[in-house]
Amino acid sequence: MKRHNQNFLLYIIIVIIPTLISLLYYFNKAIDLDNHERKEQARWVASIHQKSWDQFIAETVTSLDILAITAETVAQTPEKIEPLLLKTHWKDPRYGGIYLLDPNGTVITGSNSFLKDSNLSENEYIKEINRTKDLIISDHQETLINGQKVIGVGKPVLDKKGQLVYILIAHLRVDYVQNIMKVLTPDTKLSVTNPTGAVIMDINIDGTDELSKDHSISIPIDRVPWNIKVEVPKRNINELIKNAIMIIIQIIFAFHILFLFIKYLMLKRQAAKEKKENELQKLELVGTLAASTAHEIRNPLTGIKGLVQLLSEKYTNEQDQYYFSVINDEINRINEIVSEFLILGKPTAQKTEIMDLRKIIIDIEPLIISEANLNNIKYQSIIPDVPLLIDCTKDQLKQVLLNLTKNAFESMQAGGLLTVKLIELPNKCHIKITDTGIGIPDEALEKIFQPFYTSKEFGTGLGLVVCKRIIQSFGGEIHLTSKVNKGTQVDIFLPLKKND
Repeated sequence: MKRHNQNFLLYIIIVIIPTLISLLYYFNKAIDLDNHERKEQARWVASIHQKSWDQFIAETVTSLDILAITAETVAQTPEKIEPLLLKTHWKDPRYGGIYLLDPNGTVITGSNSFLKDSNLSENEYIKEINRTKDLIISDHQETLINGQKVIGVGKPVLDKKGQLVYILIAHLRVDYVQNIMKVLTPDTKLSVTNPTGAVIMDINIDGTDELSKDHSISIPIDRVPWNIKVEVPKRNINELIKNAIMIIIQIIFAFHILFLFIKYLMLKRQAAKEKKENELQKLELVGTLAASTAHEIRNPLTGIKGLVQLLSEKYTNEQDQYYFSVINDEINRINEIVSEFLILGKPTAQKTEIMDLRKIIIDIEPLIISEANLNNIKYQSIIPDVPLLIDCTKDQLKQVLLNLTKNAFESMQAGGLLTVKLIELPNKCHIKITDTGIGIPDEALEKIFQPFYTSKEFGTGLGLVVCKRIIQSFGGEIHLTSKVNKGTQVDIFLPLKKND
């Protein structure tokens, strides 16, 4: 039940919460991106109509400029310009009419009779032409007597002294302009507004619609002081939902993979921890059993050894002495195994002392050299000149080093090289023991520090376990690396003591 709750909590932390946060982040980004894309689309539509209007106004101004030049040449007989006005009007469907006015705003002639004898002096753009003597475009629609809606464009005709002689007026048909704009973007709602924000004309907008500032894009027309106002397209909810579902699936899938990976790592770590705990429990159990057994063995063994000693003194025959020597050797072997059993037991208070590691090596070198000579093995040691002080039990450390060198000799049956090297490191010393023996396979290397594991025919499987226990009791570490047919290296690290 507890593990189930832990798994559920882990699932919430790794999958549920990150998924919700990721989805919230995605939706915010998706909404922002969608808003940006829709605004850019509206701005693109507005730019199309902006260019169209600029071209449209430029063509109209060019036509009025040509007519103005003609009007200057016939200033004394303005009725002569009427055919040209008619021709320009009927040639270009954009016009609702083209008229020539006197400076007071009275219509002199035109391409039709809708404004015959009319006076347009009250129109704001006519007043503006009189005041500025420049081309002016009306900022509102006018309705002719035939019901046609137009926008006026006025061009002054000046004499050589810069005095106003006539005013040319062109009425642009609103319906014509609207049709052009509908053809360019048939489904877009837009409007043309003057500088005050008043609507000059609407496209695809019914009487109830209104383009709000928050839902539209407005850009100015270069040639006239108007703005193109375009509705921002509505959000495509279905597309957003479709994309969101795909993203949700991907996010959930990704976080589930992450959850399974973390769960795998946790299980692997838990398995390693349990394995280590099992090894420690097994070693503790073996140590307790070994220690109790060792004590039980040593008591009768002492009596046996004493009796054998007495018998050896009584029976002095050479053959009997040979048997007694064999019995003594085997008793000594049993004693060695029992001593290793005792070390496997629970740690007991040890009497340690500060020793120079160099001296310990030098003390055991005669034994190592003797064994090396017997096995046709070359031995070399590399020892620094400065003292390497460590806190240890001298005899136990000697036991470790002799055990390791013995293993090295046994791996070099055909001769080789054994090297013992002492290295001073910051706060610790390094004992490196290398041989050129047959090496240890990888599968065996993982088990060498397990109790009772041995590859020797008559080994107990306790030697390296005892070595590790002794080194750890001194606060050190032991590591072993090996390559088959190349040799083995043992690295021992022990903490250094200050030389007071």
